Amino acid sequence: MARKLCVLGSTGSIGTQTLEVVESKAEELSIVAMTAGDNVTLFSEQIIKFQPKLVSVKSEEGAGKLREILKEKSRKEFFLMPEILYGMEGFVACAILDEVDVVVAAMVGMIGLQPVTEAIKHKKDIALANKETLVTAGHIIMPLAKEYGVDLLPVDSEHSAIFQSLQSGAYDEIEQIYLTASGGPFRHYTREQLERVTVEQALAHPNWAMGNKITIDSATMINKGLEIIEACWLFGVELEKVHVLVQPKSIIHSMVEFHDGAVIAQLGTPDMRLPIQYALTYPNRLSLSGDRLNFEQIASLSFEKPNTDVLRGIDLAKESFRTGGSMTTVMNAANEYAVARFLEKKIGFTDIYRMIDFAMEKHVVIENPSLSDILETEKQTYEVLQKL
Repeated sequence: MARKLCVLGSTGSIGTQTLEVVESKAEELSIVAMTAGDNVTLFSEQIIKFQPKLVSVKSEEGAGKLREILKEKSRKEFFLMPEILYGMEGFVACAILDEVDVVVAAMVGMIGLQPVTEAIKHKKDIALANKETLVTAGHIIMPLAKEYGVDLLPVDSEHSAIFQSLQSGAYDEIEQIYLTASGGPFRHYTREQLERVTVEQALAHPNWAMGNKITIDSATMINKGLEIIEACWLFGVELEKVHVLVQPKSIIHSMVEFHDGAVIAQLGTPDMRLPIQYALTYPNRLSLSGDRLNFEQIASLSFEKPNTDVLRGIDLAKESFRTGGSMTTVMNAANEYAVARFLEKKIGFTDIYRMIDFAMEKHVVIENPSLSDILETEKQTYEVLQKL
């Protein structure tokens, strides 16, 4: 029987690639619910192709536009009209729909936190691509998943690689985890060069095709910092056991060293469909089209230490995690705010770090924040930065 999915964020990079996987594996996977933000044109095309039962968009206005588009298209071709909702209530309704087996958490940002939390309470397995869920609320999500017997299956290429490597050993046998990184386009830049980086340069990732926000996070190395925190929660390891290695060709996606000295790595071409499909079909491995590694053409694999003196994203994330409590929410929210301003060309590239520093310095930590505390902290962080 096919696994029935809810895709939270179907029009984004991970969402669209998830739908590619579903389309290629129609006997194993089907879509019963989907959500999107403002791109109702693409969303309408996805709805017609996959015919979900329930959908939701960000706003009431967007829901109205979507209805009109679907009504117009229904005059030309037959498809089942879904129920259309909007806002956070709509996102949650999609995530907890009775028919759903697996929720693909592909939303970017903290907007995915509440739907994922409610999905876990309704015993839905989670294919997790939303880093912010664990970065800000790992202390809530991990015990909740255990309480409700829910699987959290990582979709990020690095965490999927770790998860795959751990099929060779137990979590309590981990000695070290090595998160690999391409290093982004600026790994050899000086501070002075970084000050002059443009939006166009920052969006030109050398290996991966990702959404704008994640691409900027990769360039600042904040993305890798978020992944360190996520790895600590997912695999139950201390911060000191997670290390970042720059592997510019993006062939090794991450590695695990065990107590006996064995190092298990997952290798492959940079194709996000692989970790997506693995999460959706685990424990089975199904065939997947695409490029394969040609080891005869790989002359060597080189590794570097990340340039944390200049690219400060890793150290900022580590600092927030060591402080604990609500500080990871502040770091994450400040980064989201700053990246949005940078993409709008209202601030410079290194101002992203400065805004995160400023927000963290101003914050009074809540030791064990609730979900409402986390959401309020996010709001307050935005308000602090808006006054700059």
